[in-house]
Amino acid sequence: MSLDDLYRRVIMDHYQKPRNHGSLGEDALSVELNNPTCGDRITLQMRVENDIIEDAKFIGDGCSISLASASMMTEAVKGMRVEEALHLSELFSQMMQGEDIDVDEFPLEDIEALQGVCKFPARIKCATLAWKALERARQTNR
Repeated sequence: MSLDDLYRRVIMDHYQKPRNHGSLGEDALSVELNNPTCGDRITLQMRVENDIIEDAKFIGDGCSISLASASMMTEAVKGMRVEEALHLSELFSQMMQGEDIDVDEFPLEDIEALQGVCKFPARIKCATLAWKALERARQTNR
């Protein structure tokens, strides 16, 4: 099995069986974003206590890349300090631009499966939608 095949399987697994799909309720920090170029929509909800992301969930409609990325992102940021999660978002953005990133700094685990998206510029917005919601949540929570 090639690395590309493995990455495709990881993406499809997160798409077909998304982690953290659902709602945290009305009292959670909530950010809604959409990608008008393709119709992807996501609502990211988080519970942040003492600057730590205690829980993160999402609901939305979109392509496999968009929803898989949201699943991976919510898995990765739970338990992180907000600044760590934002730094991870920055690393993800760099990866989407085709830049080499230091995976020793933050192990990306399943997220690394999305690195091939940078070869398809039209799909980068799909992959980054949930991450942009994370960044927006920080702006609205100040």
